Amino acid sequence: MTASTTMTIRVTPDLKEKLGRLAHDTRRSRSWLAAEAVEAYVNRELEIIEGIQRGLADMKAGRVTPHDEAMDRIDAAITAASKNAA
Repeated sequence: MTASTTMTIRVTPDLKEKLGRLAHDTRRSRSWLAAEAVEAYVNRELEIIEGIQRGLADMKAGRVTPHDEAMDRIDAAITAASKNAA
């Protein structure tokens, strides 16, 4: 068994009831489902923040593509894909 700690959160009565239904239907505990949901949310948000930080670091280091150049590349890719599809 992995180590864990206890955390208390406030939810609406409606959400608690829904979580209880889900727990019953999936034969999991409300605690297990809530922990899974929080972990998925935190991991997703951290990925977003880390991506933003990498982008900012690239910008500071000058690793950027001007907007017009990026749009030209996108337009060329769309044109090439359209020709290949035809």
